[in-house]
Amino acid sequence: MKKSFVPVLAFIVQLLFACSSEVPIDENVKPSEALTVGVLRVEPVNIRISAETVAQTEGAKEIEIRPRVGGIVLKRNYHEGIAVKAGAPLYLIDPEPFQKALREVRAEFLEQSIRVMKAKTEKERQEKLVAENFVSKQSYDNAVADFMLTEAALHALKARVQQAELNLSYTTVKAPINGITGRSQVSEGALVAANSSVLTTMTQVTPIWVRFSFSDNELNRFNGRLTEQNIEEVILILPDGTEYPISGKINFAASEIDPLIGTQQLRAAFDNPDHRLLPGQFVRVRVISGATEDVFLLPQVAVMTSDLGRYVYVVNENNEIVARPVVVGEWVDKDWIILDGLQTGDRVAVNNLIRLSPDMVVNPELLHAKEVLSFRP
Repeated sequence: MKKSFVPVLAFIVQLLFACSSEVPIDENVKPSEALTVGVLRVEPVNIRISAETVAQTEGAKEIEIRPRVGGIVLKRNYHEGIAVKAGAPLYLIDPEPFQKALREVRAEFLEQSIRVMKAKTEKERQEKLVAENFVSKQSYDNAVADFMLTEAALHALKARVQQAELNLSYTTVKAPINGITGRSQVSEGALVAANSSVLTTMTQVTPIWVRFSFSDNELNRFNGRLTEQNIEEVILILPDGTEYPISGKINFAASEIDPLIGTQQLRAAFDNPDHRLLPGQFVRVRVISGATEDVFLLPQVAVMTSDLGRYVYVVNENNEIVARPVVVGEWVDKDWIILDGLQTGDRVAVNNLIRLSPDMVVNPELLHAKEVLSFRP
């Protein structure tokens, strides 16, 4: 461990305890008997750095479905609130006006095609005649120009045919994405306008996005701004406290702190194959980034607080109680991370703490961490 002020604090804490009032004596324990105290032998571990925060789900894509042509809605082809595939028909707008328009423009196209054939024949005839000097060059030029004009008109009509075909296809309003359909905003028989009337909405929930943020203080735990590169894992915690079985992946991390609220905005994507997660849910996320090496874990019950800070009771080689100041970090589940103040192999008292005092001789009983959960000070 790095050098610190812990040894000085240890001396001060020992003096305070030496000058304090006497510890209450349990009349059931004879003076000659040493109090049995459960202890944990600490070993250094590497702890992954993590933080939790409130988050909210949202659809990866949220789309308003609008008609691309206007008309009367003849039929709704889907059940509201169900998952549909991209390309599935959602509404049918009366196609008859568009079928009629397509027939008309196709007839015009056919008529113009005949004019082009006629103009081409005339151009070829004039070309032979002018070569033999039977007609003037002007007559030939007029035939060429007429052919080019009729051909250009044919191309314009071809574009109109294609647009009429598109308009007819637009009378079937199709799902643009895989997603969940919303409540229908129009009923059958309603008149809708092109590109303005909202028919319904669709939300893509596979994957689903989760928005969250961390404050300046929380970011200090990670030694600065979070990025897609330094975040190792994103865990989603459901409202009932259970962990979602699929880890997420960061797909957005703001490059700056929002000056108004002092947070960095982030977003993660989670696979959602069974649609268990719905847009708008409030959940929690745990972000893991890096690790703290060679620290100790102690149950919360073993760490006490005085005017000088936090401390623990250590049983030395003579089975005497020593008050040891410690520097704590964050919680990991129900344990404190101890950053400084302990050494490998130290025996830390974890029960009967209110009956202990410095220099008191005890009978240490080595315990495992799982045996400490039910203890009280």
